[in-house]
Amino acid sequence: MSAEARAETLELVAECMRGGAGQGAACEIACVTERTLQRWRLLPNLDDGRRGPKTAPGNRLTSEEKAKIVSISTSPEFRDKSPHQIVPALADRGEFVASESSFYRVLKMEELLEHRGKSRPRSVARPKELMATRPNEVYSWDITYLLSSLRGQYFYLYLFLDVFSRKIVGHRVHERESADLSSALLTDICINESIDRNQLSVHADNGGPMKGATMLVTMQKLGVMPSFSRPSVSDDNPFSESLFKTLKYCPSYPTTAFASIEEARAWVEEFVAWYNNEHLHSGIKFVSPTSRHEGRDVAILEKRNIVYKEAKLKNPSRWSKETRNWERIASVKLNCLKEESNSITTAGSRFVS
Repeated sequence: MSAEARAETLELVAECMRGGAGQGAACEIACVTERTLQRWRLLPNLDDGRRGPKTAPGNRLTSEEKAKIVSISTSPEFRDKSPHQIVPALADRGEFVASESSFYRVLKMEELLEHRGKSRPRSVARPKELMATRPNEVYSWDITYLLSSLRGQYFYLYLFLDVFSRKIVGHRVHERESADLSSALLTDICINESIDRNQLSVHADNGGPMKGATMLVTMQKLGVMPSFSRPSVSDDNPFSESLFKTLKYCPSYPTTAFASIEEARAWVEEFVAWYNNEHLHSGIKFVSPTSRHEGRDVAILEKRNIVYKEAKLKNPSRWSKETRNWERIASVKLNCLKEESNSITTAGSRFVS
């Protein structure tokens, strides 16, 4: 950007701020970051410091070649084919126009990269938004690997998490992945938690143990409503992914592989006991998952609020605004829209043995 354009942008932002707008909002409208704006203010008359390129590349496509690419791609013969099919077909005729990447680049510039063919384009719907306002309403679950001492062999940790309370409601360590094993664990959880029919929704990814026939039949029999992530979209199951990161990056996680499945099960039992009963979870106002699951977090947060209010009365100069918000989180959403994702706050602390 030239020095004149920079000066004009600085003046426009300043004018907006004089009118009452915030600097961040003004910079967003001007398509410039606040850090860049600060740098321009220090050096307002400096031109663009980038050195190039100042000349066009000698091997670029000519306008005639670009027009030929568009003409070939939109012709009746090739309009239903991708560049990966067009370029070899032209080569078989002894003709080379451009590479596949050049075809794609030109078609993108001309806004012609729509679905090419009679079949419907692949479309994967976003999972239905789930909201939990109490325990045992929405679960998230997944399976993660635990390294064994035998090369190429793993143990598999099955974990079910209550989205509202973040409590691990069920876990097992097995030597294989299976829909039979996951359905047996879900059945035990529903019995232990006294889950009624049509009370619970369970979200998972698209793995075999999650979508296997045995698991789906078990969920139907229990009256549990299934929910699945989009293929290859880990963000659709953030609670389980965050829990696995907490598990594998905590200080007590073994630096060497588990010697046996009994050793893996013993460590997981210790971790779950800490996570549920001692860990102060950042996503639920720093109370333990068990206390929130059992409703004891209400009294805990009320007591914290009183402590902060009394501290402010004793020394008000330490608070420029209100005291910390210890209000209980009333609901938690899963698969909500990006702008609403502040409700999804996942685990971030570490397990200290």
